[in-house]
Amino acid sequence: MTIKFGLIGGGVMGEALLSRLIVRGIYQPSEVIVSEPLPTRQNFLRQQYDVTVTTENSLVFKQASEVVFLAVKPQVFSAIAQELADVITIELSPVVISILAGVSLSQLEAAFPQLPVIRAMPNTPATVGAGITAMCLGAYTNAKHHQIAQQVFSAVGEVVEVSEMLMDAVTGLSGSGPAYVALMVEALADGGVAAGLPRSIANQLALQTVLGTAKLLHDKKMHPAELKDRVTSPGGTTIAGIAQLEKAGFRSALIEAVKAATWRSQELGK
Repeated sequence: MTIKFGLIGGGVMGEALLSRLIVRGIYQPSEVIVSEPLPTRQNFLRQQYDVTVTTENSLVFKQASEVVFLAVKPQVFSAIAQELADVITIELSPVVISILAGVSLSQLEAAFPQLPVIRAMPNTPATVGAGITAMCLGAYTNAKHHQIAQQVFSAVGEVVEVSEMLMDAVTGLSGSGPAYVALMVEALADGGVAAGLPRSIANQLALQTVLGTAKLLHDKKMHPAELKDRVTSPGGTTIAGIAQLEKAGFRSALIEAVKAATWRSQELGK
């Protein structure tokens, strides 16, 4: 069977994508090749997913007919680009999809001349199929490449398309956002403990409250302000809590966190 999907980098995010693509039948194990330098990871990926595994990035590029997916650390991008320079020809025309933070479309297109390139930013909930990925398309992409990328990232959650100038803002919001939410869950649980709840119960209540609220907003397509108003009765407990959050600058703190992470992403990109 023809190799269609090539993965360069078998780490956490690469494996998350690989597992969902295979489980959902988007690619068969026999259609996949993965390059990974660590022997322990090689053996794990081979045994767990029954895919072809190699240490040669160039072999992935030569064999994958549909997609070459880059899931390595941004620091090693230039080394990998040099390694692949000798095997890149216009006859080889897989779409190159990169999730390397801070590596721009212009850098990718310089490394892979005249090839279709897509830059994307998934987030860590992708590892449980509940992520969101923002992507932007390079100059040589067409509708087919767009469809392939949409299908690949839909395997790990939702997908949005943005212009490249907004990718730093995406990093600041959805890329870094899971850490903000984790901090909020931890703080909610700490509040429960401060109010007298056992730690295990407080953790469970905090986590399920955040999970359930997100699902309710998502499924009902409800504006957050509407849900807040529904829960907030006159002179009640919720408005007393909200008044304290406003006093502490809760909303402003989150806004500033997204802005700070966006600026840091811009700095790292330079």
